[in-house]
Amino acid sequence: MASKDRTRPASSVRRLGPGDVPAMRALNALFGRAFAEPATYGAAPPDDAYLAGLLAREHVAVLVAEQDGAVLGGLVAYELDKFEQARREIYIYDLAVDAEHRRRGIATALIRHLQAHAARRDAWVIFVQGDPGDGPALALYDRLGAREDVLHFDLPVGAPPLP
Repeated sequence: MASKDRTRPASSVRRLGPGDVPAMRALNALFGRAFAEPATYGAAPPDDAYLAGLLAREHVAVLVAEQDGAVLGGLVAYELDKFEQARREIYIYDLAVDAEHRRRGIATALIRHLQAHAARRDAWVIFVQGDPGDGPALALYDRLGAREDVLHFDLPVGAPPLP
């Protein structure tokens, strides 16, 4: 008698397109849970046309890891074309894996897929911001890249002009 395989099927990673609005909504809900910011990611959701339009843009890369139709994790990255040289950089804006699926290589798989995408887009580098208190994310980024210690500033929009 053959034994049953008790391993879970591997998740698959794919880039979302304009027809994947439900998966994008699932990813936003996951981001809200993972970052403990449900209001940021769910209180005022954009309409389907807005999301489809973003997902259609070449310079916006949304990757999801899925298993049996469920979104387990994902990332949102933006391409930034540079002026000092004819090249582009890619910025990972959001990256998260649902809590029950962490430590299974999903975040690494998402980044590896983004690296392949970046190579196809002739990008020069991928960069990501890590928060000092997020040990697991910092360990992942340390393992996959080189650390730069920088300061991040949020500047208000519509500030009065300087005198």
